[in-house]
Amino acid sequence: MTAEERQNLYTFRDYVTKILDPTYILSYMAPWFKEDEVQYIQAEKNNKGTVEAASLFLRFLLELQEEGWFRGFMDALNHAGYSGLYEAIENWDFQKIEKLEEYRLLLRRLQPEFKTRINPSDILPDISECLLDQECEEITQICSNKGPMAGAEKMVECLLRSDKENWPKSLKLALEKEESKFSELWITEKGAKDVALQDLEDEEMKTSEVQIFYKEEPECQNLSENSCPPSEVSHTHSPMKPRGYQLELALPAKNGKNTIICAPTGCGKTFVSLLICEHHLQKFPQGQKGKVVFFAVQVPVYEQQKSVFSKYFERRGYKVSGISGATAENVSVEQIIEDNDIIILTPQILVNSLKNGTVPSLSVFTLMIFDECHNTSKHHPYNMIMFNYLDQKLGGSSDSLPQVVGLTASVGVGDAKSTGEALEYICKLCASLDISVVATVKDNLEELEEVVYKPQKFFRKVESRTTDRFKCIISQLMKETESLAKSIFDTLGTITLGNFSQIQNRNFGTQKYEQWIVAVQKKCMVLKMPDKDEESRICKALFLYTSHLRKFNDALIISEHARMKDALDYLKDFFRNVRTAGFDETEQDLTRRFEEKLQELESISMDPSNENPKLKDLCFVLQEEYHLNPETRTILFVKTRALVDALKKWIEENPKLSFLKPGILTGRGRTKQNIGMTLPAQKDVLHTFKTSGDNKILIATSVADEGIDIAQCNLVILYEYVGNVIKMIQTRGRGRARGSKCFLLTSNSDVIEKEKINIYKEKMMNDSILRLQTWDEAVFKEKVRQIQIHEKFIRDSQSKVKPILDKENKKLLCRKCKAFACYTADIRVVEDCHYTVVGDAFKKCFVSKLHPKPKNFGSFEKKAKIFCARQDCCHDWGIHVKYKTFEIPFIKIESFVVEDIATGAQTLYAKWRDFHFEKLPFDAAEMPK
Repeated sequence: MTAEERQNLYTFRDYVTKILDPTYILSYMAPWFKEDEVQYIQAEKNNKGTVEAASLFLRFLLELQEEGWFRGFMDALNHAGYSGLYEAIENWDFQKIEKLEEYRLLLRRLQPEFKTRINPSDILPDISECLLDQECEEITQICSNKGPMAGAEKMVECLLRSDKENWPKSLKLALEKEESKFSELWITEKGAKDVALQDLEDEEMKTSEVQIFYKEEPECQNLSENSCPPSEVSHTHSPMKPRGYQLELALPAKNGKNTIICAPTGCGKTFVSLLICEHHLQKFPQGQKGKVVFFAVQVPVYEQQKSVFSKYFERRGYKVSGISGATAENVSVEQIIEDNDIIILTPQILVNSLKNGTVPSLSVFTLMIFDECHNTSKHHPYNMIMFNYLDQKLGGSSDSLPQVVGLTASVGVGDAKSTGEALEYICKLCASLDISVVATVKDNLEELEEVVYKPQKFFRKVESRTTDRFKCIISQLMKETESLAKSIFDTLGTITLGNFSQIQNRNFGTQKYEQWIVAVQKKCMVLKMPDKDEESRICKALFLYTSHLRKFNDALIISEHARMKDALDYLKDFFRNVRTAGFDETEQDLTRRFEEKLQELESISMDPSNENPKLKDLCFVLQEEYHLNPETRTILFVKTRALVDALKKWIEENPKLSFLKPGILTGRGRTKQNIGMTLPAQKDVLHTFKTSGDNKILIATSVADEGIDIAQCNLVILYEYVGNVIKMIQTRGRGRARGSKCFLLTSNSDVIEKEKINIYKEKMMNDSILRLQTWDEAVFKEKVRQIQIHEKFIRDSQSKVKPILDKENKKLLCRKCKAFACYTADIRVVEDCHYTVVGDAFKKCFVSKLHPKPKNFGSFEKKAKIFCARQDCCHDWGIHVKYKTFEIPFIKIESFVVEDIATGAQTLYAKWRDFHFEKLPFDAAEMPK
């Protein structure tokens, strides 16, 4: 241990105290620490906290004079699992740990929302490698003893101390795997957290352009005449016999034409794609090979399709593999594509690979199949892939392009009001996919109708409660919470998160109110104040208030569609969890306000006169249908997971309906701790529903979006549930049994009107497709080509718009301590992509340290790292290089804040390309001799 190393450890002590929990390594330090020192450190943690205990530990450590203590400390870090901290101290390079600071700041801000939305047990297996083993055990123990909220609070505490550079991304992947809505707030793209407030406001103005992507499940039960799921297919090696209508659907694509296959849910489009794929691979002469890529939008669909394709083709001697977002980091995309005949991908994988050059062009494939191809629009990954295809096609490339096949239950009609507009919409979709044929069943309709039954549709307009004292009380609590949040806004003075008074026009218990909450929380993420402690306090308080408003809003929606009792249970469960977690002053105040009204709310919820008229009508429909046919099998669709739970309890506690023994099927995401299902759990529920006579009803959310096969039912009930025409066709497709019925129950006449519009739009779509199929193929191809040329012209024009250069001189300040660094007038660009600062003044603003991994790249030799010269900062600014005969610094814009000299306004940039200042090239003549 040299004096320099001791000094370095002291210099970088702040990094150590932020990460290290000394109690985890004390047992390894026994040879160097006295017993009373160990007890003193443990007491410091218990009384004052982990950071204070780590500071005390370092003080004792740096006072040690015994030989070998430094290596003992490093070994202790290594044994305990502090790999990131170990590496940083070993190389005296804390850059990776420094980069985590922005994610720690974001997580601190989101902590109130994290603990109300996340069940730690669900994501712990996926992020355990980012935590210490002891931390994982403690989180599990706290969840068991105190509940998920307290466990989530502990998980946040551990993540804030994690030294693993990949923990932000691992958390993102874990959240996405569970489909948690919290993942929308947890942004890991570089620079995304520093988006300007104006950008967010602009985004809100564009809400009408937000796309919802719908998907249809892989239909496994109609793969063959014997109708068996893929898990059973693998046990029989007899070839599957296609139906006549499946051969009809496959024919244009077998003839090599780019085809959209539009056919109902449940008819076996997956099997049609297998037929096309097999024919395509067999047509190549000896010495040539085809290569197929199949795209599935969501991971569950990807997994199922990969399984279906593997079982069908591997026994035929073809190689099948796949890559999704969950596995992309562990494999070589280039190698997987090269080594296999059929590749199943989530589309973003190929978008990324085309962008970074891993896949040079789409010419490596001979056939591309797009599942749920109706999503090919705007900025969907499907469209990004097809932009690449069309640029190659229209650019006159001599390279061959792959054949394109799309699968969908409904091409949709967008906002079309007439058949003519619908025809134009479908032509645009065909142009996006370079389609020459839209294939539907025409010659084998009778056979199709024997397989896929179209249920009768009934609309029932039901009444809501005439008076609602429960809603009045909850609304008053929400107004009080709003006032508390507004008082926080008022303290901001000139700093604003938007016009808070706008919420006065938003109705409680609606999706619109939920959207306002999300908007406020997103703005909190980019709030910047001079006083960082005050900034943190305000953000945390606003997240607490909006999280409570969200729960009240949820409760009103439950009460509106189910029982008041269920809504009250939902709130009681929430406040019970709040008590077991941190329970700070704000939470205590909000809990007290709720508990003051609790007795009255209990009384109202138990009053029989407050029964929901909607439930009476739902009870009548179910009783009537089961009286007519005791073997009825029902799927009841509802909007939210909370409603699934509420209606399940209502059926179980209703003596007239309890014989139905309801099962539940919800999405894989978490909006409440005890709700959400894994893919295996979903499959288990569906298997039980198919094979057991006990569960006569399945209560489900939007499972059509989950890519899961559902059994034949003869009764579908849409309970306040409506979407667009694509969604309508997919949910109706669940009623596959002969003589099936579909009821829409709602108290809102607009919902019935919307569903009637969907029925009209479906007719428009079918009429438009029939008209399209009568066109001469050459005429249709020319129409498609003209649309493609026009759309490419618009894309190219947008990409050519150059930003206006700001020629005013600006200051660059250290992003961490705001110390002055340089002026933009002194910045020069080296070889188009590296940025240096000329003049002697800048040399006084930074200090350098030998780079732990010096190396040559291009015409540069990386020699040292540069840091802010302030001793209490040492923020990483970039590197020092040897370029030709010059020793010069290269700075990175993400390490600085750009300040306007005239106004003092400060802006953050993630990339140099986003900063549109006048960029002068490096000139050797400017350098001192």
